[in-house]
Amino acid sequence: MKRAIERTPRHQLQGRVEQVVGLIIESRGPMAHVGDICTVDTPGGESVPCEVVGFRGDRVLMMPLGDLHGIGPGSAVRPTDGCLRVPVGDAMLGRVVDALGRPMDGKGPLGDLPTYPNVASPPNALQRKMIEEPFGTGVRAIDGFLTMGVGQRVGIFAGSGVGKSTLLGMIARKGSADVNVIALVGERGREVREFMENDLGPEGMAKSVVVCATSDEPALLRLKAALTATAIAEAFRDQGKNVLLMMDSVTRFAMAQREIGLAVGEPPSTKGYTPSVFALLPRLMERAGCSDKGAITAIYTVLVDGDDTNEPIADAARSILDGHVVLSRRLTSRAHYPPIDIAQSLSRVQPMVTNQAHVSAAQTLRQRMSDYLEIEDLINIGAFKEGQNPAADLAVQQWPRINAFLKQDKKEWTEPTESYQMMEMLANG
Repeated sequence: MKRAIERTPRHQLQGRVEQVVGLIIESRGPMAHVGDICTVDTPGGESVPCEVVGFRGDRVLMMPLGDLHGIGPGSAVRPTDGCLRVPVGDAMLGRVVDALGRPMDGKGPLGDLPTYPNVASPPNALQRKMIEEPFGTGVRAIDGFLTMGVGQRVGIFAGSGVGKSTLLGMIARKGSADVNVIALVGERGREVREFMENDLGPEGMAKSVVVCATSDEPALLRLKAALTATAIAEAFRDQGKNVLLMMDSVTRFAMAQREIGLAVGEPPSTKGYTPSVFALLPRLMERAGCSDKGAITAIYTVLVDGDDTNEPIADAARSILDGHVVLSRRLTSRAHYPPIDIAQSLSRVQPMVTNQAHVSAAQTLRQRMSDYLEIEDLINIGAFKEGQNPAADLAVQQWPRINAFLKQDKKEWTEPTESYQMMEMLANG
């Protein structure tokens, strides 16, 4: 009887495609839940993976994780009874994968690796470890003025072409992390290889996993790239490793969710962004940080519209993150790299991961920079006179040394303790 049952063909309930409108596939059946993966058969014998994103009456609304070509009325829709899972493991180091975790670097298959759910809950708030250990980046401006902590989440805010990718590469090559997981979300295809070879380099690539979804791919794949990178980082964190998660950029992640939201009928709200965008951002970013096993130090780039750091996505991200680094187009035009605007940038955990002497030195130098910037226009037109304000005189005297400290070639690396010592020397005059 048992053998007869085992030999009996198993029947699977399936649905049928009713219509395709834009990016949305509507089908009658199968029984599924939001977030489940289904496959849609095509005449060529291939299957297109899709994700359930909503329902309209008795119809299932799906978005493709691939190309829509070949899907037509009556195409069979089969459930897979689960959400998207991605491969994880040490074999992924040095590899480039797509939004679904499939290798795209031509180096062969990843092998038989365990899988991890693409969507997961953030660590329990009361089980998170405190941020107490500094995270060294090798970038003097950050280690000195905006000291990061292991498990901190930071945003890099900048307009297009200001230098976000270059700064990410500097940190990835020499940052004090065991593993880098880098998500390139909505990047131009030309820039992917440039970032890997010029900014990341062989040294950074050796300890990195790159997850890529270019701008020409469907919105759902661009969204999944961010979630896949976060899932891979979580898996390494669960092994007790110190992980650096980099995402370029959160803005394009939000744009992908906006496309999905509008396609399923969500009403637009702030600047055309749907409510689901602002609900999804904290769910993504809260997955990073410390857990009871390890830590994910996360750096998210935010592409600000027209260099306006108060636009909706930038404002929402800043309210969630533990610090922000603002890159200035004005500094870029002066060939000042990295173009970090210290006055507008902040690390909320700096007092928790450094000593009081370091914090005092940073505050002193910030004040001197502020004193100089207040009189910069007077200096440029020759109207500044020495001897009238001792603080201004000291700021003018030290400005070249402070500026030299903040400038750094992309291949240069400074030990964090050396950066602290240089700052204290500058603060003491």
